[in-house]
Amino acid sequence: MTKVSVIIPAYNEAQSIGHVVKKIKAFNPDFEIIVIDDGSTDDTAAAARDTGATVYSHPYNIGNGAAIKSGIRIASGDILVFMDGDGQHEPEDIAKLLEYLPEFDMVVGARPKGHQASLGRAVGNKIYNWLASYVAKFPIQDLTSGFRAVKSEVAHNFLYLLPNTYSYPTTLTLSILRNGRTVKYVPIKVKTRKSGKSGISMFKDGIRFFMIIIKICTLYSPFRIFLPVSFLIFFTGLTYYLYTFFVWGRFTNMSALLFTTSIIIFMMGLVSEQICQMRFEKSEGKR
Repeated sequence: MTKVSVIIPAYNEAQSIGHVVKKIKAFNPDFEIIVIDDGSTDDTAAAARDTGATVYSHPYNIGNGAAIKSGIRIASGDILVFMDGDGQHEPEDIAKLLEYLPEFDMVVGARPKGHQASLGRAVGNKIYNWLASYVAKFPIQDLTSGFRAVKSEVAHNFLYLLPNTYSYPTTLTLSILRNGRTVKYVPIKVKTRKSGKSGISMFKDGIRFFMIIIKICTLYSPFRIFLPVSFLIFFTGLTYYLYTFFVWGRFTNMSALLFTTSIIIFMMGLVSEQICQMRFEKSEGKR
């Protein structure tokens, strides 16, 4: 029988964590429920422990991603389910995720459109979903959803890549897709937070999400970054050359610099792609 571990990162969620654990137990009492108390200053750990959850506490606040990593390390389940402790996610939706396992390596709960608190965040998420879809060559519906189920062996394979912050879903999703694993998105319901406020900063975490997308792309498929940059610089040089040729009748040093730079970036992309391929062939050979 497949064992399921539910991992819940929590920081100052004393008002809601007990209710969340009780609902999960009511849904399926056989689930292993692990609450990672990420250095809370309230009674989060006690509230979770009183309702029967296994509690692992960080001595101080490290981050949402760090809590997830701690949960992955101590969980004993074959399938790991990640969900928030603030009451936004419905435990009943866990069944929707598990329905597609083990056929898929990871199943993600896609939040409905319009769930974001602001227009700016909605637009930002749409842009990141598009960029991540380009990198992964897969239609990503919800890049930052924290409600997901993943095979334990897959989560452990990418544990070293996960950051300590809220951007762990981005890293995990892109790493799994670019490594040739399978992902499924299913629609879920999202409720209003029962306590606290979102710890995600639109500007700071937005930049972090962007950098993670670029990092994962250069790690798994660098040519997806180098090629567009090379073409952009090349066509900039070509446009400038045509302008200077028809206006002044000459070929300028700036055009030469742009053409040369585009060729260098293109060759760097080729070399990076070959290094990436050799690294994966070597890692596959060790398994």
